[in-house]
Order: sequence, then C-alpha cells, then structure tokens
Amino acid sequence: MYAKIFSIKNNLISPNPHQGVGGILSLGKKIHALTKKLFSGSLAIRVVTAGSTNACEQELVALGNAFYDVERFGVHFVASPRHADMLIVTGPVSRNMKEALIRTYEAMPEPKIVVALGDDAIDGGLFKGSYATEDGAAQVIPVHYQIPGDPPSPLEIMNSLLQILCDLDAPIRTKRIKP
Repeated sequence: MYAKIFSIKNNLISPNPHQGVGGILSLGKKIHALTKKLFSGSLAIRVVTAGSTNACEQELVALGNAFYDVERFGVHFVASPRHADMLIVTGPVSRNMKEALIRTYEAMPEPKIVVALGDDAIDGGLFKGSYATEDGAAQVIPVHYQIPGDPPSPLEIMNSLLQILCDLDAPIRTKRIKP
C-alpha cells in the first residue's frame, strides 16, 4: 500500500492555469482595497446552508485554506447574522430551512446584500420542482446576486466577490455573475 502512495508523484493543480498564486494575490488585493473602502476594513459574511448537497460549502471552506486564505484580504465568515454585511445562501431551500432563512435575513442589519451561491440556490437546480424545496432562495427572500455553478470553484467565488464589491456603488439589483 505504501509503495503505491510513494510512487505517485506530487502535483500542484492550479485552479486556473492562467491565474495561479500570483493571480490570486492580485485578486485578493483588489478585494481587500474595496472592503477597506466600503466596509471600513472587513466584509463579514454569514452563510446559510438551506438544504444543499454540501458541495458549495466545501468550496467556501476552501476559501479559508492556506492557498486562498481570504481572511488576509478582509473577508470574514461570521456566526451571527447581526454581525453580517452579506448573506450567502446555498442549497434549494428545503421546506425545513425556510423559516430559519427568513429569520436570518430579518436579523441582518441594513443594507443587506444577499447572494445565491450555486445552481441549487439560484433556482432549485437538480431539486427544482421537488415537494421538499422552495426552488431557490429568491422564492423566500430577496436575492441581489447569483453565482452559478455546481458548485462554483473558490476562484470563481473570489472573482464574483470582487464583481459584487465593484458593483456596490450602483443600486442593488438581481445580477447573475458570469464565471
């Protein structure tokens, strides 16, 4: 067993061969500059998992690993909606999570920025039309931005966050972020 493990060469797979580590740093610096300008230093994000397959959550967790490390760019994930500037919703919103999502949204201070992350959160995705779901976050609360993918990669999420921050000077409206 160990012979097989040691015979496999180590490969670093870049999430985007054209972006690489240097690209992530420049992307992160742009995010950091905008969070300092718009949010006095840091963007606090509350994530609600509303019945998802856990794929989008794994990509969000990857944003905190040593490769992406979004905390160094002023992006923080918070436990309380009262401390959040942005709400990210994943999953098609199961009937059991509908009330929790509404309460989380209502507990957030104004102005509220709501992002549907992944195809399931946008329109129900694979679960669309199921008796057990609400067919996406927009059926339950106002959604301002949509990040498509099943799931979107951490790099796509970072690029989308940058686009959202750049767009905050304009009035908030529903916008689909293109990967």
